[in-house]
Amino acid sequence: QVQLVESGGGLVQPGGSLRLSCAASGFTFSSFVMSWYRQAPGKERDLVASISTSGGTTNYADSVKGRFTISRDNAKNTVYLQTNSAEPEDTALYYCNARGGLWVREYWGTGTLVTVSS
Repeated sequence: QVQLVESGGGLVQPGGSLRLSCAASGFTFSSFVMSWYRQAPGKERDLVASISTSGGTTNYADSVKGRFTISRDNAKNTVYLQTNSAEPEDTALYYCNARGGLWVREYWGTGTLVTVSS
């Protein structure tokens, strides 16, 4: 059974560090492009970052470029999202996403809540 389980969310102070993890199971993780999305209250779900199957290519939303890093460990079937400079506008529910070739298969986690506040 396919599972994407996010963890690492919680309350973070502005300027603080955050590391989110998404543990995948039930599919061939190394064959899927992995992404992080987030949705703030009253906002649309937006792409934060994505990473290619081998980890060789990454893409970031302008709002997080230079602050966030996406990475993956195919041996652990896990994708990460981290920052050392969280900002209040990063407050959102963060979702892990997996996409297969031609988006024939797509899986979503249930989300982890990040609140950046003092």
